[in-house]
Amino acid sequence: MNAEAPTAQPSLGSWSVAGIWARHLTSLYIPAASLAFLWTGPHVWYVAILFMLPLVVAHQLDCAPWRETRQPDASLPAWPFDLLVYLLAALQLLIVGWTVQMFTRQGVFSVDMALVFLLIGGSSGFSIITAHELIHRRRKADQWLGRLLLCSVLYEHFYTEHLRGHHVRVGTPDDPATARFGEGYEAFFRRTVPAQLRSAWRLEARRLGDEEMGLLDRRHLGNRVLHGLVVEWGVALAILLTFGLASFVAFLAQAFMAVRLLEAVNYFEHWGLVRRERRVQPVDSWDTHSWFTYYGLVGLSRHADHHAWPARPYPQLRVFEEAPLLPIGYVGLVDQVLTRDQEFQEVASDELARRRLGPFAAAEGEDPSPLDPRLARERLREAQKALRPGDAKRRSGGAARPLLVMAGVALVTALGAHWESGGLDLGTRIALHVWILGVVAGVAMTARWIRERIDHESLAFGVAFTGMVALGLLSDAVLRGLGGA
Repeated sequence: MNAEAPTAQPSLGSWSVAGIWARHLTSLYIPAASLAFLWTGPHVWYVAILFMLPLVVAHQLDCAPWRETRQPDASLPAWPFDLLVYLLAALQLLIVGWTVQMFTRQGVFSVDMALVFLLIGGSSGFSIITAHELIHRRRKADQWLGRLLLCSVLYEHFYTEHLRGHHVRVGTPDDPATARFGEGYEAFFRRTVPAQLRSAWRLEARRLGDEEMGLLDRRHLGNRVLHGLVVEWGVALAILLTFGLASFVAFLAQAFMAVRLLEAVNYFEHWGLVRRERRVQPVDSWDTHSWFTYYGLVGLSRHADHHAWPARPYPQLRVFEEAPLLPIGYVGLVDQVLTRDQEFQEVASDELARRRLGPFAAAEGEDPSPLDPRLARERLREAQKALRPGDAKRRSGGAARPLLVMAGVALVTALGAHWESGGLDLGTRIALHVWILGVVAGVAMTARWIRERIDHESLAFGVAFTGMVALGLLSDAVLRGLGGA
């Protein structure tokens, strides 16, 4: 597809609009799972871990071969889809507030806190997508609502940096949110988070008259980044003083996970791409055709059209054949870059070589045919060595490292729980936490073993989680027998 505006089409019937809107209700899935977690909490440890299953299902759906490549209908009315965005924004504020309230009855060193990090943090990361949609709109009220959502994850400066920094400089060395060819996610995260904050601050200082103005300059009273920092950290401090340490830690945990997920998405949305024209083109962003990502993540999968035409609302984003294509959806890719980043880089490098983009772009007069994947992998290794020398040494540790980490986690959480609530004697508490971590590790290994044989992720984890609940009930019975209940 070329970059021309879509041709006029006859108006859709109400049932057709309702059908499209109903598919977009998939975006309620992750917030609904978070609300169910909060509604039923606090939880015993083996019930809390069960709330990982919705994330497993989302991962399976996003990696399934269900594609959405239909182009949008230009006559689609905007209001039903706007209503959904406002509902998602309200749910985010409800979820964060409810999380803070729940941890007035729950400790820092609980399994529920781990689920706040994973599930509530995942929902908050999703809320940044909603905020992203809102800050791109022209209405000031929408932009303010988007900024409020960003404050809920301590990342309000994204409003300034994304609109006036990233969209202007994407695909260039000046953009801190564009991942370089061969750059790993962890290195990108360490680089991009402070760099984006610095860039947003400079953009605001420039808007106020002097990019080099000092921190105490009175003109900073109009600095939007400063306003965001004051509001979001003021809220965090109010939570600490009003609701206590556990609620404060829960607020920070969900915010940190949300930022990790946002930057994972930033990482693979432009990884290795280099802009060759003054105006941003569809080839400057990665797309995916995942059905679940498109309907579940507010149209974010069509990122090429979003960057080429940033003001286009999410139900009108189009598919461009020339955009490089990610192999799976965003949920699956986040898991991949966080746990198997080398695998992602190799697949992405092959796609860039096939399309002659990024470091493989054909020079003028050069044959533009796809490059041999072996050459692409060789260039990838060279780029990785240049960006992270000595990385192999840092990854060393052998098989003992996971065991040492688990032992450390068990000891720290047991000491923390003993300090918070007492109850069990310390030795029994440590043994219980070692048991819980062992069961969780066993669940993961069992699910993997089953999945390799039946190739069904949700069923494999369902069976493994059933075994976990049985072991959890057994451990409760043992503790009651010891008089520790």
